Amino acid sequence: MEDLQVFSLPAQPAGLIFDIDSTLYKNTAYQREQVDAQIRHFARTRGLPFDQALAMVEDARRRYAMQQRASASGNEGKMQKSSLGNALTLLGVPVAESVRWRIELTHPEDFLQPDPELRQALERLAARYPFCVLTNNPVEIGRRTLETLGVSDLFPRLIGLDTFFLSKPDRRLFLAAAEECGVPPERAVSVGDRFDVDIAVPLDLGMGGVLVNGVCGVYRLPDVLL
Repeated sequence: MEDLQVFSLPAQPAGLIFDIDSTLYKNTAYQREQVDAQIRHFARTRGLPFDQALAMVEDARRRYAMQQRASASGNEGKMQKSSLGNALTLLGVPVAESVRWRIELTHPEDFLQPDPELRQALERLAARYPFCVLTNNPVEIGRRTLETLGVSDLFPRLIGLDTFFLSKPDRRLFLAAAEECGVPPERAVSVGDRFDVDIAVPLDLGMGGVLVNGVCGVYRLPDVLL
């Protein structure tokens, strides 16, 4: 996959909606640990071996994606996999409980560090566009991640899992993020690392969509948008 792939851009972009995880950084060990820690915790609470819990989560992801495809049209119909939060909901874990798990189990400070090149790219973009972060982690984890990367001050607007107790790719979240930026949806651009979670629904809403393969794609974003 290329570092950056543009699926669509408005004629006059006016606001940027950023994912965080595997978008504003690339750290395979941290991304894997975020998922595995929650599945281990799910396994413990249900008295299951890890492999069985993992299989249940993967099956729930597929079922959720199939449900979405059955009711979706256009780009939404391309979705292949749901978020972990939506899968856990199907397995009987309320979103509020999932929020507690993530706050307890997620430690960005143990894996990440400030990224001056990311900050430089974002500063260039922030001079022209309002930003909103849209993350499937709780607000606290999103904010701590941004602080660890050294870019928190550039993101005054942050929507997390516990803002509306909804997970991406729920279309209401992208509409709320555009509203936070003060721009109409058709002038917003969603930037993320997963087409099914970060890009498909925004495209269906008339937004722009830029798929990145980790932070190297974000480094190049000013060349596309400025």
